[in-house]
Amino acid sequence: MTFEQPQLPIVLVLEDVDETRYLIEKMLVGSGYCVALARNEDDAIVMARSHTPDLILMSLGLGTDRLIAAAHRIRQQAALSEEVGVVIFYVPTIPEGAEMEVDKNVYLTRPDNFNQVRDLLQRLLCKASCR
Repeated sequence: MTFEQPQLPIVLVLEDVDETRYLIEKMLVGSGYCVALARNEDDAIVMARSHTPDLILMSLGLGTDRLIAAAHRIRQQAALSEEVGVVIFYVPTIPEGAEMEVDKNVYLTRPDNFNQVRDLLQRLLCKASCR
């Protein structure tokens, strides 16, 4: 009898600061996720095409409206479903600890700790898999 290993969720991390990107990767891998890394929108599109992420976690030095537009372009150009959640984190225009849905499966958050990010990712991945 053979048992299949459950497939780990893939999180695409789009972050333009190297140190932050690798810190997030370590935390996510330690929490049981597979991680694909990108440093800009073009890298994210390439990675999303080749790895088909279950969720995208992104933070770039752009304004909120530009980040939301980038999230839509990544989904569209990588041919991802709108069901793939996008979490835009460290948004300075919302209160620390806040999270909000701003578009179809696009969320803004300004976490006050990594546990908050991990909990949001778990909720979104559960929501997507329970449909």
